[in-house]
Amino acid sequence: MYQLNQKLQGIQPYTPVTESYRIRLDANESFIPLPEGVILGAQQALSETAFNRYPDPMAAELCQAFASHYGVPAGQVVAGNGSDELITVLFSGFLEKGDAFATIEPDFSMYAFNGLLQEARHVPIQKRPGFRLDVDAVVETCQRENVKLLIFSNPCNPTSLVCPREEVRRLIQNVDALVVLDEAYMDFSDQSLLAEADAFDNLVILRTCSKAFGMAALRLGFAVARPQLAGVLRAAKSPYNVNALSQKIGALALGQELALETALQDILASRWDLASGLEKLAALYPGRFTLLPGETNFCALQMPDGPALLDFLAQRGIAIRYTGGLVRVTCGKYGENQAFLQEMGAFLSQTDIPITL
Repeated sequence: MYQLNQKLQGIQPYTPVTESYRIRLDANESFIPLPEGVILGAQQALSETAFNRYPDPMAAELCQAFASHYGVPAGQVVAGNGSDELITVLFSGFLEKGDAFATIEPDFSMYAFNGLLQEARHVPIQKRPGFRLDVDAVVETCQRENVKLLIFSNPCNPTSLVCPREEVRRLIQNVDALVVLDEAYMDFSDQSLLAEADAFDNLVILRTCSKAFGMAALRLGFAVARPQLAGVLRAAKSPYNVNALSQKIGALALGQELALETALQDILASRWDLASGLEKLAALYPGRFTLLPGETNFCALQMPDGPALLDFLAQRGIAIRYTGGLVRVTCGKYGENQAFLQEMGAFLSQTDIPITL
């Protein structure tokens, strides 16, 4: 009888929300659709696409559009089927069985999952109280454990906190490991190291079009690194990993500078709106939760009865996320934010008992 190998026994898939909700504030997607001009361009691309032919394996037009938007050399950019695919390629290519990889917890759960599939040794490093990154502790642990790959998100998912670039730079300079810096949410902050990718021989920066740019359905991610590392990633990835339509629509969207900036400012305004409402609730119900001072498109809350809030809102057609021990609420349209805040207020008033954080 055939038996699964040990690493696949009991494996569980990533579990995003799949049910139907009237308000979705769970997945950190943009609430802003693509500009009409991009949609019209996509319709034209649909009619012009040779569906019987493979797409460009290097996604040259798309990578050039990304490079132009961010002001980096196109030769340092590698496109992926979402940054998830690039994470998988990094784990499979840069780690061998038994190698150590490190994460800085709490962080994106799929990092550890990829290490499991690679049969690598996971070295979880805990953040300091307040969910701040301790550079000295990370460096010491990486050196002691002979870590080959260190991966973390900045700003962090799920804490929403950002580590200053000076600290991240110091970390990269003092470890021997490959550092995979996941900047999926950096469009909402100003601490990116993207312009310095060429300065390090052990750095790969990941970016996505799913958060600020409203292209989650297209599955577009990018890695930026020195040409040598970028070349290795191109060789290690699947040859036709980004489909032709995603390449074309992504390039069109990344060329819409004004529309992208307007959308970004609208998301930042929504984040302020959501955070302001949560601060008012925190003042009304002291001790019930703590709002972390984030720089993402979501708000993160320390809340002991967070799972109960999740269930309470789900019964009212509102989806949020509870992950890494934190409540995570994506900022949405004004009416969606207000509906969430109203229902959260109802939850707090019905369960108005002091809870010590």
